[in-house]
Amino acid sequence: MEKHKSCCFIGHRKIEVSNLLEEKLKIVLIYLIEKQRVTNFLFGSKSQFDNFCHYVVTELKQKYTFIKRIAYTCKSECVFFESEKEEWEQRLSKFFKRQFNLLCYEQEIEHKTKYTANKASYIERNFAMIDDSDFCVFYYDENYIPPQKNTNNSHIIRNQKSGTKIAYDYAKRKNKNIINLI
Repeated sequence: MEKHKSCCFIGHRKIEVSNLLEEKLKIVLIYLIEKQRVTNFLFGSKSQFDNFCHYVVTELKQKYTFIKRIAYTCKSECVFFESEKEEWEQRLSKFFKRQFNLLCYEQEIEHKTKYTANKASYIERNFAMIDDSDFCVFYYDENYIPPQKNTNNSHIIRNQKSGTKIAYDYAKRKNKNIINLI
């Protein structure tokens, strides 16, 4: 029996969504599904790129009903399952008095350090997604500069590497099949 192949998505928090990017992603996904037999798509969170990829995979799921969206969660994250979507969207819409559209998944995988990792738990989660993937789709711009952060003494520090850069370097060290959409 053939092993299910997997693909993860990792990218910068803020991206420029365009029709061209959407078309590139669809071409890559259709190739992975039809030619490489990828059935599992692994998502982290907290980035526009993840949300964008989730949207496109969900759209393709109408044609490729066998594909699965799998959420890898880390500290302070939760997911909604497709089977609960309608009920939770109604509840949240009623409570907040506005329409809610949830990102839904078929499965959740909690990283082993979900409840013990520090604030950079997403880095460990990204490593787990890469380890579990045959293909890694990135939105990695080598010229990207992470946002500045204020420390307690109001000095501004600049991160040396973005989380996406750290993940990209890790995927290269692991000899993963990397597809960078930039």
